[in-house]
Amino acid sequence: MFTEIAAVLAIVILGWIYKALKPPPPIICGSPGTPPVTSPRVKLSDGRHLAYREIGVPKQDAKYKVIVVHGFASSKDINLPISQEFVEEHRIYILFFDRPGYGESDPDPTRSVKSEAFDIQELADKLQLGSKFYVIGISLGAYPVWSCLNYIPHRHVLVVWSISGGSFCPLLVAFFSSQAIKGGFKDAADFRPVDFFSSTLCPSSDLLVDDSKIFSFVEYHVWEPSNIQPPRSRDTGEVWEAQLEKITQQGVYESLHRDLIVGYGKWEFDPIDLSDPIPEGSVHLWQGLQDRIIPLILNRYIRDKLPWIRYHEVPDGGHFMIFNSSTCEAIFRALLQ
Repeated sequence: MFTEIAAVLAIVILGWIYKALKPPPPIICGSPGTPPVTSPRVKLSDGRHLAYREIGVPKQDAKYKVIVVHGFASSKDINLPISQEFVEEHRIYILFFDRPGYGESDPDPTRSVKSEAFDIQELADKLQLGSKFYVIGISLGAYPVWSCLNYIPHRHVLVVWSISGGSFCPLLVAFFSSQAIKGGFKDAADFRPVDFFSSTLCPSSDLLVDDSKIFSFVEYHVWEPSNIQPPRSRDTGEVWEAQLEKITQQGVYESLHRDLIVGYGKWEFDPIDLSDPIPEGSVHLWQGLQDRIIPLILNRYIRDKLPWIRYHEVPDGGHFMIFNSSTCEAIFRALLQ
């Protein structure tokens, strides 16, 4: 009798654990009883939809077509502080889109680093952007740009790529965690991936509501008032909660969690092995010296290993320096040279 009871309890416990660990089904926008679709979308070859937003001059009149890849816990609704005068002067068309599972874009259960590049390629094709366009990856949105560099560089002759707000590669974390102390790098030795994952990127952490520690002095005290993602504080907490609710309306797992799983999981390639994929163009990497998320030594290591990257350091720049108007314009000017 005792054995039978124990067996039943074991089955019940295992079932409970499985249910607790199994992610809930996604809430697909546009389905009955789910959030409505309010943005234009394109249908991809696998049946998924990507929502997008366009600003700037009409694409048929544009000299430069720029695709902006948003970061973690963000969406196509970010507002870059770039003036209309600048956009019109240089004839710039800018395309924002919700990455899979974010906002109004369908989740991708097979999402990978590789699929991010091909989503961007197909989005560009569906919107008839042509073979030449520019890509800016912000924060965690940098890994889709690395993916583009590896998988589809042939599509973009004379294209300038920009990775702004810092970049992060899990392969390099492993390098620094094992080699930093041997090399005598204090900054790298102080960087602990476990703390990075648990306190900086965990959706349940204070980062999503009130964590001024990730902001530089400039970002926290001199912030662009028009930016949709201001420094999070108790005063702006309600605004941020409302934004986050829309960003994750299809499920936290399909947006935040899957983004982290893919971005910080095992990549199909090592970025450090890349040779210059666009000899006629250029790749730009921007690092804020006040960035409190991405260690300075990490991007300097990338700069040294990949000398074909045009590396920029912004003395007063933090992790979200692209939302400073002067830095944002500098990033675009570098792209358009």
